[in-house]
Amino acid sequence: MVFLHGLFGQGKNWTGIAKQLAEKHRVLLLDLPHHGRSDWLEHFDFAESAALVAGAVPADEPFTLVGHSLGGKVAMVLALLHPERVERLCVADISPVRYDESREFPGYFAAMRGMDLSQVVHRSDADRLLEPAVPDTTVRSFLLQNLRRDPDAPSGWSWQANLDVLARDLGVISGWPEEELAHAAPYDGPVLWLAGARSSYVQPAYDAAMDRWFPRNRKVTLKDTGHWLHSERPELFLQILQQFLGD
Repeated sequence: MVFLHGLFGQGKNWTGIAKQLAEKHRVLLLDLPHHGRSDWLEHFDFAESAALVAGAVPADEPFTLVGHSLGGKVAMVLALLHPERVERLCVADISPVRYDESREFPGYFAAMRGMDLSQVVHRSDADRLLEPAVPDTTVRSFLLQNLRRDPDAPSGWSWQANLDVLARDLGVISGWPEEELAHAAPYDGPVLWLAGARSSYVQPAYDAAMDRWFPRNRKVTLKDTGHWLHSERPELFLQILQQFLGD
C-alpha cells in the first residue's frame, strides 16, 4: 500500500493509520516532490509526480494507492497513466476537476513565506508569528510541521516544503491535467471515493467527472467531517478503508 499526503503535508501524516494496516500489508508512506524529504524540482507537474511515485515501488509489484487532496490527484493521474501498477485506488476528499486557486492556500503561502524566521527561537515563537494569519490552531499546527531546524540557514530554521515553487504553480496544483491525460483510458480498477460532509472538495456536480475517469468508483461521505478526514475521523476512515481492502 502506498499513501500520498496533501499540499503542505508529509508522508508521516499517515503514520497512525499505516500502523494499523501494517499487520496485513506492506505500507509505504511517501513525501511528494517539493515536500518533506523529497527533492525540490523546477516546477510542479502531475505526470512527473505520478512517475516518481510509481518509481518508488518495484515495477513487478502492483499496489493499492491511497491519496488525500493533492495526493489524491497525483494518485488518480498515476492510475490513469500507469493502470497496470495500481490494483485499487482510494481517493480522499478531492475530485478530478479544476478548483478555484483563490481558496485558503494563497493566504497560507503568504503567511509562511512572510514569517521572519530570525525571530524564531522555539516552535512556540513560530506558532505566535503565524497565528494572526492562521487563527485555526489545527491548521496552524499542520502548516508548522513543515518548519525544521536547519544549521545551514542564517536563522537556524527553514521550510521543508518548496514554498516558492508550490506558490508559483498553485494554478497547476488547483487544476486537472486534461492535456496530459488526452490519450488515457478510464481506470477500470475498483475506486473508493471518500468525502468529508463539511468539505467542498467533493460535490454532486463533480460526480460526472469522477464517473468518466473512474467508472467503478464508490463514493462514501463521512458525516460531521471536514477536508482532513483521515486526521479528523481516523477510526472511521480506517474502518471504511479496511472494508474496501477486504480485510
